[in-house]
Amino acid sequence: MKKYKYLIARRLTQSAILFLFFAGNASGWQVLKGNLSSAKAFDLIPLSDPFAALQITSTGTLLAWNAVIGAVIIFLIYAIAGGRLFCGWVCPVNMVTDLANRLRDVFIGDAALRSWEIKRGIRYWVTGLSLILSALLGVAAFEWISPIGTLHRGIIYGIGLGWAFVAAVFFFDLFAVKNGFCGHVCPLGGFYALTGRFGFLRVGYDKDKCTLCMKCLDICPEKQVLYMVGQQSGAVVSGECINCGRCIEVCRDNALRFSNIYSKKFS
Repeated sequence: MKKYKYLIARRLTQSAILFLFFAGNASGWQVLKGNLSSAKAFDLIPLSDPFAALQITSTGTLLAWNAVIGAVIIFLIYAIAGGRLFCGWVCPVNMVTDLANRLRDVFIGDAALRSWEIKRGIRYWVTGLSLILSALLGVAAFEWISPIGTLHRGIIYGIGLGWAFVAAVFFFDLFAVKNGFCGHVCPLGGFYALTGRFGFLRVGYDKDKCTLCMKCLDICPEKQVLYMVGQQSGAVVSGECINCGRCIEVCRDNALRFSNIYSKKFS
């Protein structure tokens, strides 16, 4: 259980959020009602996806005040917490891509596949392009095709052909690029990487305890954030970390743990 404690916690959190949204829309529960783009907690607190709000604003549409307040609330939560916490602990597509990449590792392996070469920085270009297209087309461009929204709405309301977007992401990660969608092209991931750049929650690394087994790098979906492993003690400073905790779970040296960016232990 200890080996998978963060993975289990993430799956429980993701499942609980989905259940609460489903119960809110199907049974009238007031804990969470709506979807990941726009919701209300306890029938009182507005919650809005800040990236969706930016896309809608880009179209020239004025947002209602409750949508603006909801976007600010969510923005502050992830900005203060740090990293792509949404991607690792909330986003339902994370479960799909994790499954695809697990199957890829177990049954196929990178040696058997000729993976496409895609730079991780492309997600920031896609983030910007989503806003530009929203302005040009007059619709929230990414929201229109987002597999995140499609999967979430599909689980809550039921949806037909929208599942094709989710299947495309699954097979893209399985056969084309490992951690392809979440780790390379998702504009929402790019947005939250920028949003969480200065948040406090971080993975801290203690070089003195490390035996350089490199299991952390083998399992990390964003390997570039662990650049300091084997080099120097320090905290992960990149906003691209999804705070999934898998590197901590596989480290038998206790050289990694959750800390905060201001901790003197890892400075």
